[in-house]
Amino acid sequence: MRTLIFDCDGVLVDSEALAEGTLVEHLSRWLPDLDITPLLSQALGMTTANILRHLEALSGHTLPLDATEQVDTAIEARLVRELKAIEGADRAVRGISLEKAVVSNSRRSRVLASLASTRLAEAFGEVPIFTADQVANPKPDPAIYRLAAAQLGQVPRDCLVVEDSVAGVTAAHAAGMCVIGFVGGSHVDTEQSARLLQAGAWRILEHMHGLEALVDEWQANGYLST
Repeated sequence: MRTLIFDCDGVLVDSEALAEGTLVEHLSRWLPDLDITPLLSQALGMTTANILRHLEALSGHTLPLDATEQVDTAIEARLVRELKAIEGADRAVRGISLEKAVVSNSRRSRVLASLASTRLAEAFGEVPIFTADQVANPKPDPAIYRLAAAQLGQVPRDCLVVEDSVAGVTAAHAAGMCVIGFVGGSHVDTEQSARLLQAGAWRILEHMHGLEALVDEWQANGYLST
């Protein structure tokens, strides 16, 4: 049985714009010599810690020692108030009969809270969830996808992944999986489709209502990551 794997942020829940706004608010104070917004658009899909590490290296300023915890706590508080599911995600999850899993670069507590608050946890049921805190090197490293395949008992070529970021597409593709690049989140700009294709995406998906057709095409024609 093949497996359909979803990233969480920006694929199942429309969280990336909220996270980016929180990061801009904090980093504009901490790293005032940087133009934060365009730099963040290039770091989409990375862990908070890696984003902060990357931007601090570009700045003449130093971040607070607890910067990652401050930002993650602020993001999660905002998600509680404002988070919504991606339009059509619930129907897509319920309507596709493949085994499913979630693979996220967020910490596990955030993924569980996001799925619960949007009621997507009900759509998934007892779905395997893999998060960045399970591996030494998160996306764009393929380790988390290799871990998921091993624990799911799947060979990578039998996994179809839905990802919205270059980091996520890069990781899944490097793990030997076929990847759909999703560009239906509120945070996505007009150049993202090209970036995801360059990173190794097999197809681009603009709305979740088109996912079932791509799953059917993948199963019928045996498309594989190359």
